[in-house]
Amino acid sequence: MQTVTREQLINKAVALLADGTVKCVLGWKKGEFDYDVTPAVFETEEEIRADFVWNDFCGANFSKYLVAKTRQFDGKILVFLKPCDTYSFNQLLTEHRFDRDKVYAVGIPCAGMADISKIKEICGDGISSIEADGDYLSVTTIYDDQPIKVEIKEVLAERCLNCKSKKHVAYDELLGEEGDVIDSNRFDEVAQLEAMTPDERFAFWQKELSRCIRCNACRDVCPACTCEKCVFDNPNSGVENKSPANSFEEKMFHIIRAFHVAGRCTDCGECSRVCPQHIPLHLLNRKFIKDINEFYGEYQAGAQEGSRAPVVDYTTEDLEPGEVFDRRDTNA
Repeated sequence: MQTVTREQLINKAVALLADGTVKCVLGWKKGEFDYDVTPAVFETEEEIRADFVWNDFCGANFSKYLVAKTRQFDGKILVFLKPCDTYSFNQLLTEHRFDRDKVYAVGIPCAGMADISKIKEICGDGISSIEADGDYLSVTTIYDDQPIKVEIKEVLAERCLNCKSKKHVAYDELLGEEGDVIDSNRFDEVAQLEAMTPDERFAFWQKELSRCIRCNACRDVCPACTCEKCVFDNPNSGVENKSPANSFEEKMFHIIRAFHVAGRCTDCGECSRVCPQHIPLHLLNRKFIKDINEFYGEYQAGAQEGSRAPVVDYTTEDLEPGEVFDRRDTNA
């Protein structure tokens, strides 16, 4: 389904390694299963040709990996960026989290990534292999002799169904055709939550966040979480790597994290993608994004390098806290 091929990406990576433009390549590598694709660094042509993967499960946003990888390697590192990744790329540059001169960014178009949990709902857990077959995935399980055909558009990840942009906002070189910013429906579910009563909303988040096991996967993958020392790793905070002992603690972690990324979250959806409990964490962030748009004017984090979020750029025209509820009453 992807509009650029694995061979195209491999050839580009090999060429840039061969001519000395880059010293290594940040790409995707197969994990334990066909759908378990993981970020990896390749340093030779042999490694790339043998292990480089590009398919409908290459959902990982590489932007955050550049923070550490640009410090580990001398010379430039090649990174392949999907459109949504480039927003995080720009936001991290705005926050001076990595050296732009040490990165060669190649923009690649993306037709959307598959959600393995949706595939398992159709095919079950015993998946032994998945192969692309045009607009379908051919899924083989340990329980069936014949592969199960699954239409890719039926199992797209939520963030891809509500993709905000097929346009790259940062790159050194572009493969394939450039896309456009999309007028998506990504705030529809937030609006549904806003239409609930306070008690209904509380019950919704109580149910969702009660499943949290404090694995920190959402924090660790988030491109906006790049603090050298997280408050939740501080032994003096009283909450260091602490499993939720009560209903307050199970909500506190996610609420604090959402406030920390307010105005900086690019809505890449990585938090929900990696959550083993399938908590819709992206909705917390989208709520803040929606509020910022409504209260301060349209703003998209990462759309431009160097842009300042309204929440950190005070003007005398800013909304006063008391006006928030007045506007909500007016719009109701």
